[in-house]
Amino acid sequence: MSETPATTKSSLQQVREQIVALLPRMRRFGRAITRHPSDADDLVQIAIERALLRYEQWRPEAPFHSWMFGIMRNAWIDEARARSRQGKVLAPEEAGLEIADNASEAQLRMLSVQKAMTTLPEEQRLAVALVLVEGLSYKEAAEALEVPIGTLTSRLARGREALQKQLE
Repeated sequence: MSETPATTKSSLQQVREQIVALLPRMRRFGRAITRHPSDADDLVQIAIERALLRYEQWRPEAPFHSWMFGIMRNAWIDEARARSRQGKVLAPEEAGLEIADNASEAQLRMLSVQKAMTTLPEEQRLAVALVLVEGLSYKEAAEALEVPIGTLTSRLARGREALQKQLE
């Protein structure tokens, strides 16, 4: 069964609307993946472009956020491979992190959590970001990362334990 032009247009519009609603979460997940705000913004842009080009691959019965986080993960893998081939070095995590003298305690806690997250191995960082930060179910996060739920659970447990040790 092929889609009519009207169905295609409404599907594209639906994807656009869901992207807009998901943007804050995508940016947050992008920062968890890349460890750098400008790289995160680039990653979000790449993921949006890919989603809009391939919007017909999204199935309305599947959670949209899982589909988008999967696109982001795959885009980051592609980007990391390209950078390693080009010999580029990512900016150090301290670049751009400036704490004002009057930063609140909550801001300082948030920054310490963000810094602790950057020290986690990538697979643990992604699991923690999807489940604990973005609130995805274990099943949704496992689908986004393309791993079995048991693997996700193990990565999440190790990530939580490492974060707790660092934040004590």
